[in-house]
Amino acid sequence: MPGRAAPGKHRDMSASQPFRALTDNAADTVRGILLAAASYMILTIGDIAAKWAIIVSGVAWALMWRGAFGAAAIAGVTAWGHGGRGLWRLRPVRWKLVALRSGLSSFTTISWYLAWQHMQLADTYALGFTAPLIMTVLAVPLLGERLRWRRILSTLVGFAGVLVMLRPGGIPLTPPVLLLMAGLVTMALTRIMARFLSQTETPECQAFWLMVSHGMSGVCILPIAPLLSFGDALSWTALLFLGVSSGLAHCMFSRAYGLAPVSALAPYEYTMLLWGGLAGWLVFNEVPSWTTLAGAAIVAFAGLYNLHRERVRRALEAG
Repeated sequence: MPGRAAPGKHRDMSASQPFRALTDNAADTVRGILLAAASYMILTIGDIAAKWAIIVSGVAWALMWRGAFGAAAIAGVTAWGHGGRGLWRLRPVRWKLVALRSGLSSFTTISWYLAWQHMQLADTYALGFTAPLIMTVLAVPLLGERLRWRRILSTLVGFAGVLVMLRPGGIPLTPPVLLLMAGLVTMALTRIMARFLSQTETPECQAFWLMVSHGMSGVCILPIAPLLSFGDALSWTALLFLGVSSGLAHCMFSRAYGLAPVSALAPYEYTMLLWGGLAGWLVFNEVPSWTTLAGAAIVAFAGLYNLHRERVRRALEAG
C-alpha cells in the first residue's frame, strides 16, 4: 500500500544520504550567493582554457579530458576531506534524476563548445542571459507557478532583446547559434534540477556524475568531432586546469543551489558576460558588437525585473 511504502523508501534514502529540507533564509541565501558568484567566475576562467583546448585539439577531446580531470579532482578532494567514508558522498540516491541532469548538462556543454568554434565568448554569454527567462517559463509546468501579466510582458521584452542580438550586424543566426539556444533551454532545466536534487544528493555527487557524463559524452562524439592534435604542454595544462576548475566549481555551484532559491542566484548569471568579455578581449582579442551589448542589456533588464517581481510576490505571500 502507498501508505506503507513511503516510510520504507524514506529509511532507504536516509541510510545513504539524509533528506535535506530546502532553506530560504537570509544567512543561507548570502552563502549561496557568494558560492554562486565565485563558481561563475571560476567557470568563466575555465571556459578560456576550454576554448584554447578546442582550438588546438577539438570539441570531443576537450570534453573528454574535462570530464576525466574533473571527476578525478572531485573524488580526490572528497576522499581527502571526509576521511575513509568520503567517497560515499559520491553515491547518488535518486540516480535516475542525477543521470538525467548529467546528460542534459553534457548536451549543454557540447552546444557551448561547438558554438565557441564560430562565436566570441561574449556573444555566447550574452545569449546565455536568456537562461533566467527560460527558467521563468519552465517554472510553469515544472513548479506549478503562474505567469502574471507583468512577468509575461517582461519575458517577451527579454526575448525581444535576443532579436536585437541576432539582427544584421550582430550575431548571425547560424546552426551553431541555434544549437546553443537549444543548449540554453537544457541549461535552465539543469539549474532547476540542481535545486531540487540538493534535497537528497551531496554537491560532490551532483558534480562528480556530471563530470563523468562529460567524459563519456566526449568519447561518444569523438567519431563526429575528431581529434585535431594531441597538443603541447600548454594545451594539456589548459585541459588540466579546465577539468579541475570545472569539477570544483560545480561542487560550489550545486552547494549554492542547495542553500539559496533559484530566484536569488539567477542574477549572478549576468556576471559571466563581464568576466567572459574581459577574458575574450585579453586572450583572443575579441570585441563584442554594439548589438550584442544592447541586446544583452535588454535581456538582463527583463530578467532582473522578473526576479524583482518574484521577490515582491513572495514578500506579499509571507506577510
